[in-house]
Amino acid sequence: MKMEEKKKMKILCVGLVCLDIINVVDKYPEEDTDSRCLSQRWQRGGNASNSCTVLALLGAPCAFMGSLSAGPVADFIMGDFSQRHIDVSAVVWQVDGQTPCACCVVCPSSGSRTVVLSDTNLPDVSADDFSKVDLQQFKWIHWEGRNAEEQVKMIQQVVKYNGTLLQQQRITVSVEIEKTREPLYQLFPHGDVVFVSKDVARHFGFLSAEAALRGFYSRVKQGAVLICAWAEKGADALGPDGVLVHSDAFPPESLVDTLGAGDTFNSAVIFTLSNGGSLQDALTFGCRVAGAKCGFHGYDGIAEKFKND
Repeated sequence: MKMEEKKKMKILCVGLVCLDIINVVDKYPEEDTDSRCLSQRWQRGGNASNSCTVLALLGAPCAFMGSLSAGPVADFIMGDFSQRHIDVSAVVWQVDGQTPCACCVVCPSSGSRTVVLSDTNLPDVSADDFSKVDLQQFKWIHWEGRNAEEQVKMIQQVVKYNGTLLQQQRITVSVEIEKTREPLYQLFPHGDVVFVSKDVARHFGFLSAEAALRGFYSRVKQGAVLICAWAEKGADALGPDGVLVHSDAFPPESLVDTLGAGDTFNSAVIFTLSNGGSLQDALTFGCRVAGAKCGFHGYDGIAEKFKND
């Protein structure tokens, strides 16, 4: 398959979509007080959903798979997906449960983002749901670690499908292990590319990205790439050759909105690797795009800065 043909194939992100109600404040509010925010907006959120937004802004054809429950919140979410030309044919409409909603407080003066998520009763997509997806349209599938046991079964379906294809036609699998939840750690050996968060690294006692990569690398499968971003320290990656790759961070002139910076980093890395870029190029581009994103609200500024970069 020619690289040009592969560029036209889609990247699928599997995971959460929710409504983010974002309040921008000049200082974090004290408990039991009334205060006014500087601005408020509704934004489609959720890790996998945000990754689709960034991929679309970078010019990559992409698709989202996750659960929704019919109603006004889902209408807003679907309208936003449509506006950004993100394929939602794999969305699973659940009969039980409500579409998740997050209340986010963004404080530019400190650079903090505080999220309270209501995500209790909407079932996640299952391996059975995934079996109905036509895999032929995808070159890369990214899983945000959630219902890990089911997600492993989904990945096994991709492995089986890949077994029927030539090496250069196979779908690349990436997984994100962001939360410190024991069941998610079973995803480590199932990604060709594995993103592990600073939170998980620190939970295991690692004090740097390099230490985390060296410590976790035995958990990934042979030939895999392990990546760990460490906020203002940049990001590191370790591949099968054992060479540590590093990129410094690219902080904006002023910190405005760090919400979704990790999702932005992941998608910029995936974008570069899926187009045949090197691990060093992918890491640097990830840090550049994530850093720039922290300098403005939302994601739309990414397109003018980086599309066709």
